[in-house]
Amino acid sequence: MTEQALLTDARLYLCTDARTDRGDFGDFVDAAYAGGVDIIQLRDKNLEAAEELELLEVLEAAARRHGRLWSVNDRADIASLSGAPVLHVGQKDLPLASARKFLGNEAVIGLSTHSPEQIDAAIAASRGPGGLDYFCVGPVWATPTKPGRAAVGLDLVRYAATAAAAAVDAPQLPWFAIGGIDLGNVEQVVAAGAQRIVVVRAITEADDPAAAARSLLEALDAGAS
Repeated sequence: MTEQALLTDARLYLCTDARTDRGDFGDFVDAAYAGGVDIIQLRDKNLEAAEELELLEVLEAAARRHGRLWSVNDRADIASLSGAPVLHVGQKDLPLASARKFLGNEAVIGLSTHSPEQIDAAIAASRGPGGLDYFCVGPVWATPTKPGRAAVGLDLVRYAATAAAAAVDAPQLPWFAIGGIDLGNVEQVVAAGAQRIVVVRAITEADDPAAAARSLLEALDAGAS
């Protein structure tokens, strides 16, 4: 499958740090993919560039074994050097046009959004060659992984669902809900209109990452039925 096809089919996106306290990064990402995670992003602000590139080699190998996607956070230079298929940027990171200069039009690029205006801008930016490939909406609930970032609540998820469905000139644009999502609230997010989610602690803090991923996917299915 192409990277775009893998993105279209993706439902469960995981962000993880380097797990330096546990020393099990390779085993962890392999287990997460085995449980059904579609995309794994390495997001660790404490890493030096050389360390990040080494870990991305481990992540790439696991992704290839499972036929899944892997992602770099923020840094287009690291994404380019590592050959990452996916780059995710925030509102204050490198603009889309600049990121495309590093990565070309084939790479998948996603953007965080936190307001209706940013969602509208993301949908508009998806049109045409080199456009945005997906966006994330959140944080739905407050989360320690984004300290100081106010929760946007389920209303913004509902807005994203409505806006994406109405964008007839940007059909099938994938978007993910993110922020404090776990097994206890995932069905609320689905009920608000999300079909895809990004999680962190729901899998990174699980004793069995593969089982945690399977449970989240089952909850996504249950919420959608």
